[in-house]
Amino acid sequence: MASFVRLSPSPPSLCRSASRLSPPRIAPFKKSGVGVRGVLLRIQCLQQDQKGADDVNAETSSSSSSSSASSSSVSAYRWSAGLGGLGLIETAYLSYLKLTQSDAFCPIGGQTCGDILNSDYAVVYGIPLPLIGMLAYGTVAILSLQLAVNIFPFKINENDGRFVLLGCTTAMASASAYFLYILSAKFTGVSCPYCLLSAFLSFSLFFTIIKDFGFQEIQKEVVLQLLLAVLVVFALNTSYSSLEPANKR
Repeated sequence: MASFVRLSPSPPSLCRSASRLSPPRIAPFKKSGVGVRGVLLRIQCLQQDQKGADDVNAETSSSSSSSSASSSSVSAYRWSAGLGGLGLIETAYLSYLKLTQSDAFCPIGGQTCGDILNSDYAVVYGIPLPLIGMLAYGTVAILSLQLAVNIFPFKINENDGRFVLLGCTTAMASASAYFLYILSAKFTGVSCPYCLLSAFLSFSLFFTIIKDFGFQEIQKEVVLQLLLAVLVVFALNTSYSSLEPANKR
């Protein structure tokens, strides 16, 4: 009489051990059903082994892509920390000159660097502009270092740090663009290497953080960035609006 045997799924370990012991062979068909059971068992083992290999490959690919993205972010934070450190050194030097009323060393343009540093445009709402720049560059440098080593004080997380960094660099790039306009419109024929270096650092920081966020993620923050840029330009323009008549004389 033909006997019917119910097949239960075999563990992958048993399948692998069975495949090592004997090569896969197709048993001849028998009326008792034992030959069919052997064929089905070997097919099931092959399917389970293939599924396990696919799962391992998927996990390996996912972990490698996530580690690559993480290393890219760390590299971007280190770059921004280095650029922020350079900006901090520059603005600290200019702050010292501004507070001590010293003459600035200007490799190009003679005394034009000192003329700009001592002008009314070097003050925003009564605060020396280099001090504001020193605070901004210092914040970017410290926050970038914290993001690079993934250590955050005051119970903030990585996402909060990234958005603060994005806001700082957006405001700095907007202010630099406005100051370049002031330099070309109000100081015609005047050279200021410090101004150009600060603008270069600000734009470099901005594009470094933009690249780290990626196009898909940055699209969600475009409105906030535009709003922040408008507020920065409006605040600077309001501070300098009273200087217009004096410069026209």
